Amino acid sequence: MRSFSCRVCHASLYFENSVCVRCGAKLAYSRSEKAIVPLNPVGTYYDNDGREWYVCQNLVTAGCTWLAEVRGGLCFSCALTRIRPSDHDAVGMRGYRIAEEAKRHLIVELDTLNFPIVTREEDPEFGLTFDLLSSVDEEVVIGHEDGVITIDLAEGDDSYREKVRSKLDEPYRTMLGHFRHEIGHYYEGLLVQGDLLTRARELFGDDEADYQEAIDRHYAEGPPDGWESKFISTYATMHPYEDFAETFAHYLHICETIENAREFGLVTVAPATSFVRFRDVVVGVWIPLAIALNQINRGMGKEPLYPFVIPDPVIEKLEFMAMIRVVRVENPLSDPSRTMAVRRV
Repeated sequence: MRSFSCRVCHASLYFENSVCVRCGAKLAYSRSEKAIVPLNPVGTYYDNDGREWYVCQNLVTAGCTWLAEVRGGLCFSCALTRIRPSDHDAVGMRGYRIAEEAKRHLIVELDTLNFPIVTREEDPEFGLTFDLLSSVDEEVVIGHEDGVITIDLAEGDDSYREKVRSKLDEPYRTMLGHFRHEIGHYYEGLLVQGDLLTRARELFGDDEADYQEAIDRHYAEGPPDGWESKFISTYATMHPYEDFAETFAHYLHICETIENAREFGLVTVAPATSFVRFRDVVVGVWIPLAIALNQINRGMGKEPLYPFVIPDPVIEKLEFMAMIRVVRVENPLSDPSRTMAVRRV
């Protein structure tokens, strides 16, 4: 996530700003330009090609500040949502706003790292879409299946999320973290094939192992002894699918945080994606930065920002995540619907 500034007065901006607090200019995010741009007096934006863009329909409903191609239409991020709560579900709508904000953040990360996003419109069977569901009247299970990512909007409530985090003895649980984890399942199915699939099985284990048996064993027995030497979290020990998704989420955690630190001058290194080996990013940049950030948080009476230890086998897994990103850049997919059928989590 880069730092943003107002094109009118050059004041610093947050990603979600719809108005500049210094000069009052109305703003919107342009996905094509990867920048926050000022709107003209009639509330639209003309890009360098003379194309007119409009404020997303969800500006009020979901606090969306992105530009849409059609007047009264949805932006790219909001259009990825297939199901959302009813307007009459006040609790669900509060969570919906939080979830959409996290999803917009995720899309920017994926765009920056050049991961493909195949929409449901492009691939009706396996394209990416989101069901953001309210659990006020029904049970919702967070998960991914055939490109559909389901999120329980109750996770937008801090007290609920903290209760679940404590019950499951997790060191970290956020709405954005859920999106990063579930998108990992999506990319395992979309990108891991051929030689990459062989390497993935060497690192993460047999992905064809019975998933339900793995769930039952994990919740009955807990993680195996010594799990800390091979996995990033206890949840990652459950099944190779979950190990992959957990590791992918941490790959995004690391790249995003380093980029933020770079943008604000906290570290003076090249972007994480420019390193030849991701191991060098983890050992040389991330671990020292994470220690410093943890100490800063402790100095404010807060919990560590990154409460994880990264053993060498996990570094190898993180290297794999960087590898599939590079393979994607060098070899764009010609038939995304075919590759989406490889994995169904």
